[in-house]
Amino acid sequence: MQAVPDMSEQGARQPRPVDRRVLIVAGEASGDRYGAGLIEAIARRMPGVSFTGIGGPLMRAAGLAPLVHAERIAVMGFFEVISSLPRIREAFDLCLAELKSPPDLVLLIDYPGFNLRLARHAKEAGVPVIYFISPQVWAWKPGRVRTIARNVSRMLVIFPFEEAWYRERGVEATFVGHPLVEILKRSGPRLTREEAAARFGVDPARRVIGLLPGSRMKEARRNLPPILGAARRLAEKHPGVQFLMPVASTLTVQALAEMVDLPGVVFTRDDFYEALNLCDIAIVASGTATMEVGLLGIPMIIVYRLNPLTYAIARRMTRLSTFGMINLVAGSRIVPELIQGDCTPARIATEADRLLKDRVLHERTRKALRAVRDGLAGEGAFDRAAAIVEETLL
Repeated sequence: MQAVPDMSEQGARQPRPVDRRVLIVAGEASGDRYGAGLIEAIARRMPGVSFTGIGGPLMRAAGLAPLVHAERIAVMGFFEVISSLPRIREAFDLCLAELKSPPDLVLLIDYPGFNLRLARHAKEAGVPVIYFISPQVWAWKPGRVRTIARNVSRMLVIFPFEEAWYRERGVEATFVGHPLVEILKRSGPRLTREEAAARFGVDPARRVIGLLPGSRMKEARRNLPPILGAARRLAEKHPGVQFLMPVASTLTVQALAEMVDLPGVVFTRDDFYEALNLCDIAIVASGTATMEVGLLGIPMIIVYRLNPLTYAIARRMTRLSTFGMINLVAGSRIVPELIQGDCTPARIATEADRLLKDRVLHERTRKALRAVRDGLAGEGAFDRAAAIVEETLL
């Protein structure tokens, strides 16, 4: 694992009140969480920095002056993006307008289709670009690395292998650690199982299955039917099993509840990690949630359904045999993946049933997930990233 610097001395330094403007863009729920943590870390070091751009509710609460709410442009998939193009174009034009009176820095968080285009315009405007949370160009569209090399001043990456991958291709990259490790340390579960069960209204003596269909409405609509079909089968096979649905910050409980016709599902949008930690196993849509569930050590089944044409194109664009982020980081398929045609109620229920019945498999999976967590550099990712931002701004 690539070494990362100790932030103990930097954490004790005096903040520098400087007047700087940062244009920051995150277009998804995970990016909103990471962006909020980074805004807070930068503000602690440089209280005078102002942030304008695109983000979700967490970034706005952290001090972002929004040009557009990220919820309006949080879409995934080739054809799904096409239907949202007017909103995305409007958001992009607002960012371009900000570049006419150039900010001191453009700070981009994942969301590559939008952000890599914005990076090019920022470079043309003479504004340095820092990219926090790399697009998965090592898995999808590796040709994008040339665009990154031309337009991005510094990549701040969160997986150990990414730094060497980028440096070998001429991109200045620094491994800062995974922000989820820090988020879980600061905001992770604190309650006992009994306390958490009381908070969410479930029985601590009965098993709980987490249902996480995704953080965007369109993906939730695609993923919920097979997930709910599997849940019905599991309820028949395991009488007394309980279902808990932690809701992403970009969705509402009401919106999801209207799509769920399975009685007894408990929804929560608060205490996200407390809810996750209560789960014995989880059925999780592929994405950042697989890292969150995995870093908590919860065995899971990764599922995902895309528009059929989107999936056909995506399969031609990747060389990977696995899609789930937690599996990619582990370097092997430590949890099952059921994607597209394999994502059926019967297949999901079969894999979940194995995890519920086989205690050895359950514990072996937990051990493998803990090994992934231990390889991600501990807490401090936000402070390390903020220190590099500070160097750029001063």
